[in-house]
Amino acid sequence: MDASHSRRRLYRLLLPLTAGVCAMALLSGCSDSDSASATATQSASPHANSAAGDLQAEYEAVIKNVLPSVVQIEAANSLGSGVVYDSKGHIVTNAHVVGPEKRFKVTVATGEKVLGASLVATYPEQDLAVIKLDNVPSGLKPAKFGDSNKVEVGQIVLAMGSPLGLSSSVTQGIVSAVGRTVSESQTEGGTGATIANMVQTSAAINPGNSGGALVNLNSEVIGIPTLAATDPQMNGAAPGIGFAIPASMVKTVADQIIKSGKVTDSGRAALNITGRTVVDDNYQPFGIAVVTVTAGGSADKAGLRAGDIITKIGDTRVTTMTELAETLAGDKPGQKVNVTYLRDGVEKTAAVTLGEI
Repeated sequence: MDASHSRRRLYRLLLPLTAGVCAMALLSGCSDSDSASATATQSASPHANSAAGDLQAEYEAVIKNVLPSVVQIEAANSLGSGVVYDSKGHIVTNAHVVGPEKRFKVTVATGEKVLGASLVATYPEQDLAVIKLDNVPSGLKPAKFGDSNKVEVGQIVLAMGSPLGLSSSVTQGIVSAVGRTVSESQTEGGTGATIANMVQTSAAINPGNSGGALVNLNSEVIGIPTLAATDPQMNGAAPGIGFAIPASMVKTVADQIIKSGKVTDSGRAALNITGRTVVDDNYQPFGIAVVTVTAGGSADKAGLRAGDIITKIGDTRVTTMTELAETLAGDKPGQKVNVTYLRDGVEKTAAVTLGEI
């Protein structure tokens, strides 16, 4: 599944409280295949059994190390997950988990007692937020965050959180891709964030996993599960296609929020405009009409003005604000790009030094 498709078919991993806990059915039965499986297992090579045992032991060690750092977060109308960030009781999660709320109920894996927590700050532009426990319980264990640059396709990962309200759940998969740029919907509480360099994983993640942990076999959190792809033909989740915000961005945002109460340096590039999509004679998206230009911002300094229609950033065609955000997601403030636009029907190009979100 390519990135352009994933951008358009994503849903947040937040569980509405009205959905409740998932229903489960147990199936039992017996057939000749049971004895066949037993025979095959008994005849398996000692080396295969040893390798399986080693991998199982690794899984168990990772779960023992990290699961106590993953919490369940209950807002007024939804359930999500979070990761203990430090020994002071700061917890990192998704902005769409906290929504507009200021107070939360938190359940830690080390006990069933519900703890109170308050919002420190939210950063919807990257769909991240930090909350803080009112009282830090003894034994609270901060997670260890890994190096996003060392995440590679094929690495085994575990997703930890509260899918469908089932707290302290763990699923297993691999890193399916890295460097994905995806955009979140603004419907049903979504932030509309466009996030670059996301980690794609096959580990099963479901509503309630938002804000939890994607963990490698070194017991390091490499990402925060945030979005999952949907299958438009089934009108539901596409199995095995989920996305996590990389640990490097999580740490960058969380450190600034904890220190300053807000994000002071986003590292995210912007044209410093507001705009709307315009369509051609066939009612197809054609470009982005500039509605306002921030005074002194990057577009203003380059000579763009309200009424211009942006059609390209560099060599990349852009026809909607989402495409513009996705194109700029991998760029940095201060970077120079050529912006192609129409003014009174005449195509022009401006060299723009990008500003910051």
